[in-house]
Amino acid sequence: MADNKFIVKPAPFLKKPTDVKMIMWTVVLALIPTTVWAIYLYRLNAVIVILSTILFTELFEMLFLKIRGSKKVIATSFDGSAFVTGLLLALNLPSSAPWWLCAAGAFVAMLFGKHIFGGLGHNPFNPALIARVFLLLSFPTLMTTWKQGMSVDAMTYATPLGILKTDGIEAVKSMDLWRLFAGLPVSGVGGGSIGEISELAVLIGGLLLIVLRVIPFFIPLVFILTVYVFTWIFNAANPSVYASPMFHMVTGGLFLGAFFMATDMVTTPITPKGKIIFAFGCGLITSLIRLFGAYPEGVSFAILIMETLTPTIDKVTKLKKFGA
Repeated sequence: MADNKFIVKPAPFLKKPTDVKMIMWTVVLALIPTTVWAIYLYRLNAVIVILSTILFTELFEMLFLKIRGSKKVIATSFDGSAFVTGLLLALNLPSSAPWWLCAAGAFVAMLFGKHIFGGLGHNPFNPALIARVFLLLSFPTLMTTWKQGMSVDAMTYATPLGILKTDGIEAVKSMDLWRLFAGLPVSGVGGGSIGEISELAVLIGGLLLIVLRVIPFFIPLVFILTVYVFTWIFNAANPSVYASPMFHMVTGGLFLGAFFMATDMVTTPITPKGKIIFAFGCGLITSLIRLFGAYPEGVSFAILIMETLTPTIDKVTKLKKFGA
C-alpha cells in the first residue's frame, strides 16, 4: 500500500502513453510527403535548404540550452522539437535561399522564438513563423525569389498569389487549379516556398496527424473554411476583381499553416471554443491580407497576430470549475 499513490493533475489527460518526443517525430513523419515533393521538384537546392536549416537549428538549440545551464543538452536537443522547427522553417523558405539565410532564420527561431521565453512550452509564438516573418521583412528580395522547379536554374517567376496581386484576376483565370493543388509545374508560374508547392502533399500529412489525434481536426477545418467563405463572398460580389475561393484554396501556404502551424499545442488556446475562435481569426486575417493587403500572402502574419491573442482567448473561454 505504501507504493500506491493517488496523483491529482489538471487536464488535459492523456488517454495513451505519449510524450513530447513521440509527438514531435510524428509531426516529422507527417511532413515527409511535403518534404519529398519539394526535393523532387527542386532537387539539390531543396536538400541544401532543408539540411542547412535543420543543422543550424539543432546547433543553436544546443548552444542556448548550454547557455541556460541545462544538464540534458544532448537529450533535449534531440527530442524532436528543434528538428520540427528547422524543417518547418525550411519548408517556408524559397529553394534559392542561401545557407547564411537558413542560419539567420534558425538563430532567430531558437533565440527569439523559443529560448528567450524559457524554452519549449513557454514560447508564446511559433518559432518557425517568427523566423519566417523576420526573414521576409529583413530580406524581402531573397525571400520572394521563386524558381519553377528542377528544369529552371536562372529564371525566376511570381507565385500565383503574387500574379493575382500585381496583374489582376485575368492573369490567373486560366491557371489549372488541379496542377496547382497537386504541386505540378504551371507555365510561367513559380510555386513559392518549397513546402507550399503541393497542397495535396500537405493535406496527406495533415490528415495523418488528425487520424493519430496529434492535432484537433476543427482548427484546420475552420481556418480553411473561413478563407473559403470569405473569399467566396467577395468573388460572388465582384468576380471581375476577386479570384474564386478554389484559387485561394490551392495557392500559397494555407494548408501548411492550417495543419502544421496553427495547431501548435503551445501557442494556441486550450479550450475547444478558444481553438475555434483562434482558427476563425486566422482565416479572417489571412483573407483580409490576401484581398486587400500589400502582401500577396497572409497566413504567417495571421497566425502570429492570433497567437498574441491566445492568452485573452483562453481567459474569455475558460471552462467553469466543476460544481460552480
